[in-house]
Amino acid sequence: MDYYNNNVTYYISLDGHVELERYRYVYFILTLAVYLLIICCNSVVISVICANKSLHEPMYIFIAALLCNSLCGTTAFYPKLLIDLLSETQMILFEGCIFQAFWLYVYATAEFTLLSAMAYDRYVSICKPLQYVTLVKMSTVRKLLFICWFVPSCEIGVGGILTYQLNLCKFKLNRIYCNYSALLRLSCRDTTLVNSYGLFISVVAVFPPVIFIIFSYIRILTVCLKYSKEFRRKALQTCFPHLITFILFSVTSLFELLSVILSIENAIIPPLINPVIYGLKQQEIFNRIK
Repeated sequence: MDYYNNNVTYYISLDGHVELERYRYVYFILTLAVYLLIICCNSVVISVICANKSLHEPMYIFIAALLCNSLCGTTAFYPKLLIDLLSETQMILFEGCIFQAFWLYVYATAEFTLLSAMAYDRYVSICKPLQYVTLVKMSTVRKLLFICWFVPSCEIGVGGILTYQLNLCKFKLNRIYCNYSALLRLSCRDTTLVNSYGLFISVVAVFPPVIFIIFSYIRILTVCLKYSKEFRRKALQTCFPHLITFILFSVTSLFELLSVILSIENAIIPPLINPVIYGLKQQEIFNRIK
């Protein structure tokens, strides 16, 4: 702790690194390679969608938004990790820790809301094709994108404010990045209110989008079974990338709840796999990339 103008400045030690002294440069090179690969893959698909007017349709706009969200999430994680890998001490300001946790949680929450918006787009496109132009207008897309980022920012922001009010009596996190739940364990105060809010937001942020996505695909599958094999093939071709992304992110989000070690999958797999899935499986994007 340092003291400036009678204000307490907390520094948090990130002690989750394993055998850092021995493998420091190996970790750094691998982490940097993954980060650059994520930036490259996502940027290629985003730039292709932005540069081609024929791809300025709701489905591709949602894909670009999902990839932008991945870039935001990884930017909150990798730069700090890379700095720590080359530093003798892995420290972060308490305020900086909350700031990193805020963006990581917004990324994860927005991922679910964006995937549910994409599920709505696919549902209307396949189940109500005659109403698609009316129901999924560009103004609707803009409103959905605003909601997908604004609502998670407000939900997570309140959690950040509550966490900031805590007094800390411990200053070591057995992690390589910050999150609210880990910070709560460092507090001297009763954290029942903050824990309850965190649990409430977790339920609100995850279950409604997941239930809606599952409902959408049940409806899509029901409609597909009524039509020809060619119709089913085209419908599943457009839905398959979204479904794979949803399953991958749901599984890696489950790791966050079950394991500290495996939780870093969230910052690796979805941002790296999403542009590959959409870049290869969406024929229009793949043709433009070629």
